[in-house]
Amino acid sequence: MRRTLLAAVASLALALPASAQDGGRMTLQAYAGIFRDNYTQTVVAPFTAARGTAVQYFDGGTSAQMLGALRAQRADPQIDVVIMDVTTAAIACAEGLVEKIDASTLPVIADVDEQGRQAGGECGPAVTYDHLVMVYDSRAVTPAPTSLAAMWAPEHRGRVALSAPPNIQGLALTAILAHANGGNWRNLNAAMPRLRELAPSVQTFDPNPDGYTLILNDQVRFATGWNARAQLYSDQSQGRIGVTLPQEGTVFQINTINLVANAKNRAQGLAFMAHALSPEAQAAFTERMFYGPTNSRAQVSAAALSRTALAPEFRSRVIPLDWSEMVRLRDSWNQRWRREVIAAASR
Repeated sequence: MRRTLLAAVASLALALPASAQDGGRMTLQAYAGIFRDNYTQTVVAPFTAARGTAVQYFDGGTSAQMLGALRAQRADPQIDVVIMDVTTAAIACAEGLVEKIDASTLPVIADVDEQGRQAGGECGPAVTYDHLVMVYDSRAVTPAPTSLAAMWAPEHRGRVALSAPPNIQGLALTAILAHANGGNWRNLNAAMPRLRELAPSVQTFDPNPDGYTLILNDQVRFATGWNARAQLYSDQSQGRIGVTLPQEGTVFQINTINLVANAKNRAQGLAFMAHALSPEAQAAFTERMFYGPTNSRAQVSAAALSRTALAPEFRSRVIPLDWSEMVRLRDSWNQRWRREVIAAASR
């Protein structure tokens, strides 16, 4: 794989401006912690080794915080490439904070599957697929739950952590419950009664630092989470963190990769995007951290694929949520959550 990757990057260099072939440097803003550690090892480091381009990785925090940084730097961008969730990236695209881009500028986009191309709209395409899961304390919750309904059990009152909207986890959970209770993920009224019922059992609507850590610290028994991180934490905790793709279904969480408008190192940024979207880099990150690849040519082992929602046995549970539509619904959903769900927690 290493030899193939070097050949692919070398071939790419011939198609890029001379300024991008001199190594140079660039800045990448993406998620911190466990994502940064594994993305640096499997994607960033091979890119630097092959091209000699130094990559400065900025911890971006949440996607909302990354959007704030892009807005603050509009007149003088300090970031070249940003990886952020699809709903926030759509706002950045609409505000002109990231470049409009297609296969004529970045040929590898043609290899990204249709959903991944559509997710980015006119701007950068999907770079990873993840999906919502329920995580639980396998020591305290037996047998292993198969349904979200386990969180409503009276014995777990006060031991649940949820991430409320505008956090994308809260939006995803709401869409899943709406679909499960009415067949239409857009029907907020189908989800709200169940969420209000659950509210008194919720210890926090803003897990800090995250639900996985709260479980390991014996503070909660259930949380929502993203599969990729949950699978890694499950391995690291020797199974203490249990992971369930609930029978009610799941939705993809899509991260897109974008070139910042007026980037100082545009050529290097494009080269990095081409590398990050390549079959080799996509496969390497899936094998390491169980994010689903967006490049349709990525060759991933059956063992790694089985721990993603792209596995054949799980695909039927993926609800076809339209994230571009969710962007329009987000504010109203956020308001309803605050008035009807979070307010119900203290009753």
